[in-house]
Amino acid sequence: MFSLVMKSLKSLLTPLLHRYIHEDFHAVVAKMTIIDTFLFLIVHSIDKLGIWPKLPVFLGLFYLGIRRHLHQEYNLLNVGKTPTGVRFNPVDYPYRTADGTFNDPFNEGAGSQGTFFGRNMLPVIQTDKLKKPDPMVVATKLLARRKFKDTGKQFNMIAASWIQFMIHDWIDHLEETNQIELAAPREVASECPLKSFKFYKTKQVPTGFYDIKTGTLNTRTPWWDGSAIYGSNEERLHKVRTYKDGKLKISEDDLLLHDQDGIALSGDVRNSWIGVSTLQALFVKEHNAVCDALKKEYPDLKDEELYRHARLVTAAVIAKIHTIDWTVELLKTDTLLAGMRANWYGLLGKKFKDTFGHVGGAILGGLVGLKKPDNHGVPYSLTEEFVSVYRMHSLLPDHLALRDISSEPGPNKSLPLKEEIPMQNLIGLKGEEALPKIGFTSQMVSMGHQASGALELWNYPLWLRDVIAQDITGHDRLDHVDLPALEVYRDRERNVARYNEFRRSILLIPISKWEDLTDDKEAIEVLNEVYGEDVEELDLLVGLMAEKKIKGFAISETAFIIFLLLATRRLEADRFFTSNFNEETYTKKGFEWVNTTESLKDVLDRHYPEMTNKWMNSASAFSVWDSPPVADNPIPLYLRIPQ
Repeated sequence: MFSLVMKSLKSLLTPLLHRYIHEDFHAVVAKMTIIDTFLFLIVHSIDKLGIWPKLPVFLGLFYLGIRRHLHQEYNLLNVGKTPTGVRFNPVDYPYRTADGTFNDPFNEGAGSQGTFFGRNMLPVIQTDKLKKPDPMVVATKLLARRKFKDTGKQFNMIAASWIQFMIHDWIDHLEETNQIELAAPREVASECPLKSFKFYKTKQVPTGFYDIKTGTLNTRTPWWDGSAIYGSNEERLHKVRTYKDGKLKISEDDLLLHDQDGIALSGDVRNSWIGVSTLQALFVKEHNAVCDALKKEYPDLKDEELYRHARLVTAAVIAKIHTIDWTVELLKTDTLLAGMRANWYGLLGKKFKDTFGHVGGAILGGLVGLKKPDNHGVPYSLTEEFVSVYRMHSLLPDHLALRDISSEPGPNKSLPLKEEIPMQNLIGLKGEEALPKIGFTSQMVSMGHQASGALELWNYPLWLRDVIAQDITGHDRLDHVDLPALEVYRDRERNVARYNEFRRSILLIPISKWEDLTDDKEAIEVLNEVYGEDVEELDLLVGLMAEKKIKGFAISETAFIIFLLLATRRLEADRFFTSNFNEETYTKKGFEWVNTTESLKDVLDRHYPEMTNKWMNSASAFSVWDSPPVADNPIPLYLRIPQ
């Protein structure tokens, strides 16, 4: 009866609502409940005014909370059949398995290696438009770097390496065994380092499901389980473990060991560079330090128990750093500082949670420590759209600026330049040979003092237009690839919506002309040249780079909306961050380790106490190290108004 009344009320109100809602959203609003319709009206009205980033922090959080709810309801699509059967008992698996199985008590395979990528919107079939416009034309005219643009003091090369470290934890696609080829059209051939290149297609697999008939498979475990250092299966895990006191293998110079082919021994080493390798080595040391602490506290624990507990702790530390340290620097606003800390601690804050435990559900107590995981009725996965918005290769510079750590630090702990090393010499197998000569400390300090690239048009590194790709084991392939052209093709091949449809699908107002996207007159001219006047043809990657940025954001608002949804989902769907985030599962010592680690700086201080003291002036290890610390603000965080 109640539902009938609500349905009738919505029918009466629909003509009125349509006056205030963009016509492109009439169809999706028709599917919403009446409560969600009014919540959407609030968000949509704020969007039309373009004011949410300018709202006082507490109102900005209210806006983002409503938006996140709507996306949880309408932008989580399952791919493949949902298994049915007897649930397993989580007590039987109080640890993270090697391949990600046995996390979700109702779906033992959810989030495991080899499962489908999910979707945040329906696929858009582009079979007839895979080369329209040509990916190498798009890469050459709109993406290829002209002159390096950086992010100032906001984001450094540790931060750029960190996100690739996370990608190695979360996502990679299974490929076909047959290759296809892209050739440069005559109009841009002279500007393309490769006149043509071959690559492997993404493997499309039947889902057995009526709605989304084919999907792609993730060769990594999408849980936040530290698989970048542990691997995504037993075979890889076996290669990195010592089987003594729970520890992982590490060299005497604090870097990764290598096999007979020169390939690093770590959880995932495909298409990597020494910035990622350095972070992998750091968190191997972190894992081993946890093992030492646990063995000292609980001398009866055996190798397997020590390993399992240390993995839980280390994975949680990584997730926490990403949530309340890295992301805060990426989205440098008071609203997102409050929002990301609320994800972990809740609105009541750290002091309250440390004193009284988790109280009051996800909003007041945070996602971490919830009584039970919540997947919103859709089996956990990461999504194709998530992969697409994480295309951030423009963060990489042309050279690593190696600092002279033998010199006395100058103002703000700055260091003189020792030499510039081309990035081509620091990737893949060549990079692994170079890193021991540089050394862990020199590499980390140098990355700390170097700004990353900006995510903008014409800033995609030219050296990535002729780069050696690797197979899943880390061995070099024979064929070089033009990476920006390949990334444009990948989104089309995987049926990811183009920019404007992508925005509509996540309830953002679409553009109607190029001037809605950017104020840059040259960009508008070139967009017209490549895509004509049809804004619907704009590729997602190009749109994300061209879009006007919110002040303080290193990424576009469009990408941020996917972040908003999936950053929450990675925590709330995982029982090791919810129902099993406790002393019983982690041990009292391990639980304390996670709760007292707040930043990457804390991890560096634990293993290299002299490093940040001598060479880091910034508040976060992810901002450029010679930048001044953030000044104290006496206004309570939730009451601040963005300047």
